[in-house]
Amino acid sequence: MDKKALKNILNQALTFLAIFLIINFIYNQFFASKNSDIPKTGIQFNTSKKEYGLNDVVSATVENYTDQAIIIKNPCPASPLIVQTLQNGQWQNASSVAAKINCAEVKDYSIAPGAKEIISLQNWNHQFFGSLGHYKLNLVIDGKTLESPEFSVVPESFFGWIWNILIYQPIYNALILFASILPNHDFGFAIILLTILIRTILLIPNQRALKSQKKLQHIQPKINALKEKHGGDQQKIAAETMSIYKEHKVNPFGSCLPLLIQLPILIGLYNVIQSGINPNNTYLLYGTLQNFDLSTVNTIFLGILDLTKVNVIVLPIIVGLLQFFQLRLSMGRIKKAKAEQKSEKKPASEMEMANKTMTLIMPFMIAFFTASVPSGVGLYWAFSTIYGILQQLVVNRQIAEESTQIKEAKNSKNDQAKIIKN
Repeated sequence: MDKKALKNILNQALTFLAIFLIINFIYNQFFASKNSDIPKTGIQFNTSKKEYGLNDVVSATVENYTDQAIIIKNPCPASPLIVQTLQNGQWQNASSVAAKINCAEVKDYSIAPGAKEIISLQNWNHQFFGSLGHYKLNLVIDGKTLESPEFSVVPESFFGWIWNILIYQPIYNALILFASILPNHDFGFAIILLTILIRTILLIPNQRALKSQKKLQHIQPKINALKEKHGGDQQKIAAETMSIYKEHKVNPFGSCLPLLIQLPILIGLYNVIQSGINPNNTYLLYGTLQNFDLSTVNTIFLGILDLTKVNVIVLPIIVGLLQFFQLRLSMGRIKKAKAEQKSEKKPASEMEMANKTMTLIMPFMIAFFTASVPSGVGLYWAFSTIYGILQQLVVNRQIAEESTQIKEAKNSKNDQAKIIKN
């Protein structure tokens, strides 16, 4: 790696670090709680927020500042917390609702001294907080009742509503639809079918983006020649670079489109897997799907991989290797250009060095991402990458055929010119 490329990478890393430190400083100074220096004693019981949107999951935090561990009994299938609602100026206990969950897997909460526990009401959320209003939570420990501060359930934001309508609900309903018709209601194969559906819907824009990326690699030697020709004259380099883009009909930002489209899908899928296979959320299903028993969905893929939990070794390695292979395929043109430069003893360009660095770093980043999310998200990414590899092979073949045709046309034109000259 030459000094200039290394300097650019270090500058970008330092810039990112500086921005992170500034944001962290501003948050700690102006937004973080100012009560951190106040000594806490006993058992602290608070809701996570003072306001929740209509579809937000309500949760509470229990902090143990005593010198003994505390045990909170879990009365499954009833809620571990008592919910109170404000009606006609008076607080009243909401009716306890039995959640459709497997109580054999539910354990009591044990909180060691100095530790804290978050108690989520996701299995009862819609029944308790499905309407706007004011609420409180009560927690009974050793016969003593702790009361949370009052909080409100307010209408969801416009962007939250858009998110639910356009991203969350379609993904959720598609997954449950596939699971409902598959043998054994297999959630893993439902994710695979959803992956194929989404990638097929995005086939055309992805195809254009991949072609744009390959064309960018194809014209990179011309851009490098401009830099050598004009030296440090950035204005001329920029103007002539844009001319090259227009001539070859290349959008320099076109290759970013697939990632931008997939990002909200990944977030939506993450949210669905985190809480979507929850009978409490059937109100978000369309039509007759609301009658489907979500407790029958099999979330253990091939009998070994729990799609609702994190897998930190095998799945991340598989996804990282697939990502590396896909990047190597997409960098085929760069490898060829690098071989030509090596034969001519030319130093690698900044773009080539950046692409090489990305090829090495990106798989590790994707593997780390996979190791930090539920395995269902990793399964989606793995099969999405496999689909991308197949699509990349097709694009590489098309680009190679187009390049051959262009060369043959040029050779034919040159031959004709020689005949006319002679």
